[in-house]
Amino acid sequence: MKKSMFYILLLCNILFIMPSVVAQTTAKKISGLVVDQKGEPLIGASVLIKGTNIGTITDVNGEFALPLSGKSTTVQVSFIGYTAKEVVAGEQKLRIVLSEDSNELKEVVVQVGYGTVKKKDATGSVSQISAKEFNKGQNVTPESLISGRISGVNVTGGGAPGAKADIRIRGGSSLNASNDPLIILDGLPLSNTVPSGSTSILSTIDPNDIESFTILKDASAAAIYGSRAANGVIVITTKKGSKGGVKVNFSSQVGVNTVANTVDVLSADQFRTVVNEKGSAAQKALLGTANTNWQDEIFHTALTTNNNISISGSLFNKLPIRLSVGNVNNPGILKNTSFERTTTSLSLNPVLFDNHLKIDISANLSFAKNRFQDEDAVIGSAIGFDPTQSVYAAGSRYGGYFEWLEPNGNLPLLPARNPVARLNQDERRATSTRKWGNIRLDYKFHFFEDLHFITEAGIDRFDSDGYTRVSTESALGYQPNSFSNGNWVNLGNYSTYTDALQNKNLNSYFNYTKDFGKWKVDATAGYNYQLFQKVKYESGETTQPNPNEDVTTDPDINLQSYFGRLNLGYDSRYLLTVNYRRDGTSRFSKANRWGNFAGGAFAWNLAEEAFLKDNKTISTLKLRLGYGTTGQQDISASYDYLTRVTLGSINTQYIFGNTVYSTARPEGYNQNIKWEELSEKNIGLDYGFLDNRISGSINYFDKKSSDLLADVLVPDGANLRNQGFFNIGSVRTKGLEFSIQSDIVKNDNLTWNLAFNTTYIDQKISNLGQTVEGFTGYAVGDIKGGSGNQIQINSVGFAPNSFLVYEQLYDANKKPIPGAYVDRNDDGIIDASDRYRFHKAAPDYTFGLFSSVNYKKFDFVMNWRASTGNYIFDNVSSDKGYLKAGLRRDTDLANISSDYLNTGFDFEDNGTQRYLSNYFVKDASFIKLDNVTLGYTMDKAVLKVVNLRFSAGVQNVFTITKYDGLDPEKFNGIDGNIYPRARTYLFGVNASF
Repeated sequence: MKKSMFYILLLCNILFIMPSVVAQTTAKKISGLVVDQKGEPLIGASVLIKGTNIGTITDVNGEFALPLSGKSTTVQVSFIGYTAKEVVAGEQKLRIVLSEDSNELKEVVVQVGYGTVKKKDATGSVSQISAKEFNKGQNVTPESLISGRISGVNVTGGGAPGAKADIRIRGGSSLNASNDPLIILDGLPLSNTVPSGSTSILSTIDPNDIESFTILKDASAAAIYGSRAANGVIVITTKKGSKGGVKVNFSSQVGVNTVANTVDVLSADQFRTVVNEKGSAAQKALLGTANTNWQDEIFHTALTTNNNISISGSLFNKLPIRLSVGNVNNPGILKNTSFERTTTSLSLNPVLFDNHLKIDISANLSFAKNRFQDEDAVIGSAIGFDPTQSVYAAGSRYGGYFEWLEPNGNLPLLPARNPVARLNQDERRATSTRKWGNIRLDYKFHFFEDLHFITEAGIDRFDSDGYTRVSTESALGYQPNSFSNGNWVNLGNYSTYTDALQNKNLNSYFNYTKDFGKWKVDATAGYNYQLFQKVKYESGETTQPNPNEDVTTDPDINLQSYFGRLNLGYDSRYLLTVNYRRDGTSRFSKANRWGNFAGGAFAWNLAEEAFLKDNKTISTLKLRLGYGTTGQQDISASYDYLTRVTLGSINTQYIFGNTVYSTARPEGYNQNIKWEELSEKNIGLDYGFLDNRISGSINYFDKKSSDLLADVLVPDGANLRNQGFFNIGSVRTKGLEFSIQSDIVKNDNLTWNLAFNTTYIDQKISNLGQTVEGFTGYAVGDIKGGSGNQIQINSVGFAPNSFLVYEQLYDANKKPIPGAYVDRNDDGIIDASDRYRFHKAAPDYTFGLFSSVNYKKFDFVMNWRASTGNYIFDNVSSDKGYLKAGLRRDTDLANISSDYLNTGFDFEDNGTQRYLSNYFVKDASFIKLDNVTLGYTMDKAVLKVVNLRFSAGVQNVFTITKYDGLDPEKFNGIDGNIYPRARTYLFGVNASF
């Protein structure tokens, strides 16, 4: 490794430094070192002898050397983001310290639709977070970098390796259509769909390669993206090369993933007591002698590694380039689950023809290996399996594992299977390859330099192959020997699949920018084409050596759009943005195919007014008003407007005479399906005090989704199907966002930055398009327990996914009375009409707190999150927290949730009603310390060649909550058998050369 690094550095010095060395042949020189306030070398800083054209840039060590000029001995040093400095050279080597330019830092540039704008000139609700502000810790996928950091943006991650995180901007906008934001990666809009065997659209991206996230939250900012922007837009920009010498960065991190919490069930001794007290003689006879904690058997401590190396600089001082290679290996705390990813990214950013043509090329390649389990079944079995039984059983024909058996030795149908056996005898693996990239050409016309033509072309190809192999010795895959082709064979249980998706994108647009005195005009107009393709899908399932493959093809989805935007600014005080987009989608018929979406916003920079311009206290004060519309068409029913038939199988053929006729079944359809539309108003205030030492924003928003696309039940006889997508109603969402950040302490030795944000959201359904008497809403939220039970409902006047429950009655000791519920309509009968809406899954308020302290060479970071007003349905206790869940039959036993000790629920009192009691709807408000990290930096002043930073930390440190279940943070508000989030102890090293 050391030799390889030496050769890399040697080659880079030859390419990047040799030209300046050759030029420095004079005997007398001016030499020096340029550093920032922390002593870090500034690579690529410009150094010029005043009054001459003699100059250079600093090398990889921040050093420079110039021939001495007789005209001047004053050296001018400058670097982007820092205040330029002049120093008189002497005989000694110079050490020049540059300070950050506060005025330069104010000119933050943010990404907006098809372009950029200075933050101070933005009119919409736009938030940006850059690499130095990202969450620390183990960030396997990019979503975790911004969790809790931006008001109005909620990120809920999962516990499985590489699991998808659910992102909601301002609460989403739809009932059944997609609520995922549009994600744009280096100019390429991504599909929200992934092939089978992959975890998420962002799981293939190395977080180490990301430079910034820009969030377009309100419709006035997002409207230019039209049809895919109803749920907000996330623009991800990756790191690029830069002018100057070569820079090499290496990071390595090791994490020890431990089990933070498990579901509370009865111990073996507690279970024996219950069975001996309440069980039948047959059930008592089934008790074993073991003391098995089945959750301990399926979970373990796992070691995660995360490594990345990047090389960036400028070839021949002309071609900025960056190459990055990363690898993460993340075994899950559930045994036999893992996620491994290897990524390579390359960016080239040449500027040609005297700065008239800018080219940005990004190319990425990712390989991933996933190992899954039937997590719901495995974890569910571990929660409910009899703790008095051993993992193994002597003489078992099922791989030596204990399984419940009938008296004749056969497997019964109903009992759970041994969870350890399921882990070890059920193998599910997938490998994926993703190739994506984008090329952007920005040409500034030679004869009309105010006009640019920009074209972008991108492609994203995502391939996946996987298989499931169930052991022939397992309870699920066991097959008795069969006679085939003259031989006795043991049939297998093996299935495979191959899946491939492709996304093509083309943007072409003109941009005109011109200053007319105090007026500034920025106009953009163009065209967008995007094609989503299911390139390939093959699946095979067999109990024979040669599978019979079944090939299916999904239809392509084509989106085409025309868009335009006009920005007008007067004297940096008054800013106006107007944008328009006309979108077409192949998901709808010609009559409903095109949608028109527009937005407008006005901003008043009060801080630029004469009465505030020289104010020493107020640095920024900008009032924003915005309104816009966006569209939604992202539904699973791709061509639902078409009349279709499905050909029958061989089992439904008819024979008349000598002719075989195939049957055809007409499918339901909705020829009137059309765009779901969102309109949104936003009022915002950006503020900054004391030269922006304190800054932040306040936003009030009010948005309404109409013509909701929802998958709903259809009355009998109204269609050829009983369920499908229809435009049915509207949802209104109102909210308030607040954010503040401050450099509380800032001096040469100590800096302390504190950032806080909070969001309030009130979301209610205002219309469902139904006037039928007795209609109460659409039931959703499937739960375990009983048959076909649903615990949530979408009803007019209530929040989406409100819980629909029976009201539990309690005794004098506040203990729930089994089978006793409130007769809310006073008809003397407890039935479905007595269910009522009780709380909701989504929080009222969310909070984020980020603290960063730097003292000399030490740094300490921690980030907190909190949520209030969110409730959760404890489906583990509702399904397994009563006696008969464990003593259901005389042929097998099952463990029960320790909540039984609180309730004493005995049998299935009142049938379905017990599963739907409001007792199980619990307050899930929480405070979480997500991460703490302590670091120490050894800079080049000590090591001369390399900067080293060592770090240690803990992720998922602790949670404060009233909820007594596994984890109060559950995206859909239903706590079933979830993969627990690990507590991770982290150790890392970063090296920069």
